[in-house]
Parts: sequence; C-alpha cells; structure tokens
Amino acid sequence: MGIETLTFGCRLNAYESEVMKAEALKAGLDNAIIINTCAVTAEAVRQAKQAVRKARRDHPDAKIIVTGCAAQTEARSFGDMAEVDMVIGNNDKMKAASYTPMVFGTPLNDKVQVNDIMSVRETAGHLIEGMDGRARAFVQVQNGCDHRCTFCIIPFGRGPSRSVPMGVVVDQIKKLVDNGYGEVVLTGVDITSYGGDLPGLPSLGKLTQSILRHVPSLPRLRISSIDSIEADEALYDAVASDRRLMPHLHLSLQSGDDMILKRMKRRHSRDDALAIVSKLRTLRPDMVFGADIIAGFPTEDDEMFDNTLRIVEEADLTYLHVFPYSPREGTPAARMPQVDKGVAKRRAAMLRAAGERQVAKLQASRIGMVESVLIERDGLGRTEQFLPVAVAGTQPGELLAVRVTGAGTDGLVGEPVRDAA
Repeated sequence: MGIETLTFGCRLNAYESEVMKAEALKAGLDNAIIINTCAVTAEAVRQAKQAVRKARRDHPDAKIIVTGCAAQTEARSFGDMAEVDMVIGNNDKMKAASYTPMVFGTPLNDKVQVNDIMSVRETAGHLIEGMDGRARAFVQVQNGCDHRCTFCIIPFGRGPSRSVPMGVVVDQIKKLVDNGYGEVVLTGVDITSYGGDLPGLPSLGKLTQSILRHVPSLPRLRISSIDSIEADEALYDAVASDRRLMPHLHLSLQSGDDMILKRMKRRHSRDDALAIVSKLRTLRPDMVFGADIIAGFPTEDDEMFDNTLRIVEEADLTYLHVFPYSPREGTPAARMPQVDKGVAKRRAAMLRAAGERQVAKLQASRIGMVESVLIERDGLGRTEQFLPVAVAGTQPGELLAVRVTGAGTDGLVGEPVRDAA
C-alpha cells in the first residue's frame, strides 16, 4: 500500500504531512499509515484516536505511526493504544532518521519517541516539489509560539517560535512556481511573529515583500492566519502595493468582548480588531476577512457573547472557524469557572449561522462580476477572495478570468471569459 497520511487540523499540518511522507519514503518505509494529529480541542484528539482505530481495522498489517501536536502533548495516551506501532514527536516527525530504524512491536518505552519540544530552537525549511493534486501549495515559514493564551495547549505541542530564513523560503517558492503552482500560502503556528529569532529581525511584512520582489513569476501569494496586533507596516505596504498578494486574511480573533479577551490573555482589544480591519480595507477595498472564534469561553455571559456575535457584522467577517470552548488540561482557562457545554454549543451554532449569512452576502455581491479564478481540481477553483467557484470544462492549474453567473449551496458558479486579456 506504500505510505498513506491522515491529516487533522491546520494548514501547517497539511504541509508537514507532505514532508513526512517524502522523508518516510526516503527512509525506505513501506506499508504504513502516518496519522498527523491536532491538539487544539479535546474533540480533535478524540477524532485522531478514532482514526487510529479505524486505520487498524481497515489495514490490520500496516504500521500505524502517530505524530503531530496531540502526539506531542499526549504521547502516553497514544502509546497506550494497542493499535499504534510508533509515536513520534513534532521535533522529529519530518526527519528521515525517525522512520529508518523502526522496529515495530517493541515494548512501550521504545515505541514512544517524543522529546522535549520546548528545548527546540530551530525550524528547518523543507523543500517539497508541491502538494499532490493541488494548484495551491503551502510553505512553512515559522513554527511554534511564545505567547501563552490561557486556553491554548499548542505552544506545548509546537515549542517556542522559530523562523525559516527568508532565503530558504524564497528558494522553495521559486521551485514551486517552476513546477507550475499558481498560488503559494505562507503558513505557520504564529506567522506574525516571524523573524524575531533571525539575524536582523526580519518581519512577516519584509518576508512578504522579499517573496514578491524575488519571485516575479509567482501569480498569487496568500497569507494564512495572522495575529493582527503583530502586523507590521511592511505588511500593510505589501497589501497596498502588490495585487498578487491575495485580498483575504484570516484573523486569530477568538472573541469580540474585551473582558473575555483579557481572560484569554490576548493582546488585542475589540477596538484594535475593528481598527485593523478598517485600515486594511482602506488599503485594499476588496479585502475579506475570516476569523477564529471561541464560543462559551469560561465566564462568558450573554452580554459578552453578544459582543462577539455583533463583531461578525461590525467587522464584516466572512469565513468563521468557530469552536465551542474545550478545556485543555494544563491550561489556566481549564481552572476558570466553566460555561455549560450546551450553552457553548448553542452559541457556537449562532456564530456559525452568522458566518453563513456573511458568506451568502459576499457571494451575492460577486454575481455578474469577472473574477480571477485559480482552478484547483477539475471544474472547481477559488477567487482571489477565496470563494469557491464551479467552472465547467476547466483543468487544475488554470488561472482564468471567470464571469460569476450565480451562487449555489457549495459556492459560486461561473463561466470562463475566453476573450479576456
């Protein structure tokens, strides 16, 4: 069966799964399933364990390897699973050597290979030729996080913030463009902290400008989730000056209430978030925003939640990633007075409904417009604002002018403008 990867969680994990597969093949591993886990919620961990059990049922003879953030933070619980052959920590999962000497069926202490992630000080830039079957490719520019939000376990799964040197990032993007990729997405755990550990302290904005300057043949550059309070002036300049930087940013917002933001130990206020959104829209009027939002954070009352619900429309947020709060053992928020789980779920449902209304409004505003669409797989592409568009008769990798003719339940519908310049 070769090597199969199952990926949970963020875009960074998707990138890392490609690297792990390449490294494992280099090491000569075969007949294996690598499960790259996420630890952001208790539900994510539960789903990973469910996937382990299913993988064993479906492939009784395969080697089952568990890695990723949940494997880092809960190594013992995965190691205790009879279905698992090896647990590999985040620091070692993208190294061929981690897959070379594998002796499966060994005692428990041998099959758990998880080191102290907090001692890691460097992140390597892994050159990959592309992502299987996609016109978009993710490039890791940063890993880890130095902040300590009270709800978050991820710093203990990823370690301290560390950056990939600008030259390495630029070289990888050049390679991806040479291989036909029309869009590159910069990704990491806390990418707006980029460069704080590098000589000269380059920022995310400086990195973005360097990519756009040194890879003139790159059609599209997209930035993944950012901590908006850390955005630097060079990033604002890039947004304003180069149309190849896509008008779509995903904000690590988490809440729209100032008291909850303080209890989360976030570094922005409600007004900060609104001001940053306004500034970016002034620079780029077609800019759209997504956001991560937690519903039912400890101590959140109805008025606090209403502040969060209202900011969806006030900031005109569109793509919402909504999570009912999930206590993570070892985090300060887990010791705070908890909101009833049923209340948290209802609030999450209200936020998701608000997000769906916002997406429908954005889609309706694009009908009749001509959009630049990158086809990612047969007949389906994305606009610059990340809206999905069905375009019949197209092939992956095509970058087309498309007239939007309507909107359906799964996104927009359009047709190529063949005579467009």
